[in-house]
Amino acid sequence: MGKRYCIFSAQFLPHMGGVENYTYNISKELIKRGNKVVVVTNNTTASPLRENIEEIEVMRFPCFNFIGGRFPVMKLNHQFWKIHKILKKQKYDIVVINARFYLHSIYAARYAKKQKIKSICIEHGTSHLSVNNKVFDFIGGVYEHFHTAVLKSMCKNYYGVSEACCEWSAHFGINSKGVLYNAVDLKKIEQLKADDKLNYRESYHIDNKATVITFTGRLLKEKGIYELISAVEKYNEKHEKIYLMIAGEGPEEEFVKNHRSQYIIPLGRLPFPNIIELLKESDIFCLPSISEGFSTSALEAAACECYIITTKRGGTKELVAGEEYGIVMENNSVESIYEALEKAAGNTILREKGQEMCYNRLKNKFTWEKTVDELERLVEEKDFDYYDEIRRK
Repeated sequence: MGKRYCIFSAQFLPHMGGVENYTYNISKELIKRGNKVVVVTNNTTASPLRENIEEIEVMRFPCFNFIGGRFPVMKLNHQFWKIHKILKKQKYDIVVINARFYLHSIYAARYAKKQKIKSICIEHGTSHLSVNNKVFDFIGGVYEHFHTAVLKSMCKNYYGVSEACCEWSAHFGINSKGVLYNAVDLKKIEQLKADDKLNYRESYHIDNKATVITFTGRLLKEKGIYELISAVEKYNEKHEKIYLMIAGEGPEEEFVKNHRSQYIIPLGRLPFPNIIELLKESDIFCLPSISEGFSTSALEAAACECYIITTKRGGTKELVAGEEYGIVMENNSVESIYEALEKAAGNTILREKGQEMCYNRLKNKFTWEKTVDELERLVEEKDFDYYDEIRRK
């Protein structure tokens, strides 16, 4: 028989992001296997209080959108209490908390404890949230340690979307129990790759022999977008010209547009099929991020057989598992990216080997089927700390 999953995700569709994508895909895979899934989120997008999205029952708390919507905080009004009363009447087999950082997560852990439901918290980050202000970042770090101490008093079972996330959890004194990897729907991507309706090289008059580097994702400083653009501009001053195509939106969108040229091409936010077509036509995917859990964009790039350049920060190095797979830089300085481009841009043999190895590693390890296999196994486990607590009582 199917199980009942209650997934708390601080943000969810139609809002887009890594946690939202993770929540959506594990929900769809669980439902495909005959399970029931409810997602409890914050209403960051002025959406209905309750609705069904592709068989996923969604409940949304009213909220304040702090830090440009990156840190939603629940409003304790009549709509909140309406959702709260509905939840109190439900019976679930497990509460899954995505992710640790939010007040929403403390509510979820307290709810699970009160209802005597086993709960797990999945870490998606590898650093403190930054607003690029030293004073506010320090205050935020102090808050995060206090917040996590409260959460740990109620939820005892922690996982990460990568091993790097589990290592970050240790910063808060958390001994993670395992990894529930971020992943991709490889079958869907393969279907989209077979569709040749779009052609970005043709649209932007790029020769098929030219090297195309692509970045996809949120345009944030911590993603290394400044350094990437500078490195490509520097490279093009000294070498045969390469192209940088940037797909995404975010706070640094204006900066990206200001650097538009024949060789640096901002594309804005693209729908998923367009992202796959873009990656399929690209030679190199570059993610010079200093803050990353496990990038969905990098996994999609591997599925589209791009050569990957990334940093040691986050879980992408678990995909790029050695020198033969791609380039993992020590940092995201302009010089580091420039040197990586020098190594990879003109070396077709190097890239083809890395593309093949990353694709095979992705296929064997980072699919939603494998992640949900592990999640379903956890639901059946009887040795959760929660049960030890119940026995003591």
